[in-house]
Amino acid sequence: MPTPVGMPPMPPVPPVPPRRGLGDIPIKVVYLIGAIVATIAAVLLIFVVFSGDVPANQQPSGDEDVVRVAPLPSASATASASASASATPSASPVVLPPVPASRAFRASPGTPAAVIGTISDKTVGISYPRLAAPWQARSYPPYSIAQRIGKVEMPYTLIASAMYPGQSPAKKPSADADYREIATDAVRWAVRTQYPKGAAVEWTASQKIPVGKGWTLGFKVTYTEGGKRQVAQALVTVVEVGKTKPAMLLATIPETNKARWPDLSTLARQVRPL
Repeated sequence: MPTPVGMPPMPPVPPVPPRRGLGDIPIKVVYLIGAIVATIAAVLLIFVVFSGDVPANQQPSGDEDVVRVAPLPSASATASASASASATPSASPVVLPPVPASRAFRASPGTPAAVIGTISDKTVGISYPRLAAPWQARSYPPYSIAQRIGKVEMPYTLIASAMYPGQSPAKKPSADADYREIATDAVRWAVRTQYPKGAAVEWTASQKIPVGKGWTLGFKVTYTEGGKRQVAQALVTVVEVGKTKPAMLLATIPETNKARWPDLSTLARQVRPL
């Protein structure tokens, strides 16, 4: 069409750009898209493969120093059947003899381990002696801190602190009798979790703690292990630490380490609230 006189010429129409094929896409863009697709596919594959692969009961390896601690059951809980009595803690109700209102803790014959320091368990709120070798102190979940001798196997040679493993009392205890009752429940728990089924208890001590509010119970445990009658000496101390639930110190020493029995009286004399 001719351009009218006096009018500037019309600009030419730009050509239509040619269509691009796959071969025209820059190689960097291709690599980027491929990486994104591969990442999404890998994430989806992980969810599909492992979606139900969470173990129901994780067991520690043989190199782990971990002690499994079952909570105290409520009074209405029904005890479940135990497997091998020599290999598993008792799951049956533990019957204890009447607790003496007062009985002084007497040291066992022998030389107690040297006290090389103080363990201040700030998580729990108590302090107690750190003993020399062969005791070794470190963290042993679910206990806050523990001193141990030998392998982590039943029956345990153990000094450990933790919060009382039962339910918190409805109100904060105040009388000695309240703490004695709580200590009795803690002994019942210790017998069930630290010794084979059928273990019997004989009281060796029942006394107020030296400082603060709380109670210590000493006891001898008789049980059968490997077809042989065995004896252990132990103590449980519960200590008021400013909470409704008290702290607990547990010490249990089987006959195989009877040379360490005198260490129990050291603990009973020196356990303190922080």
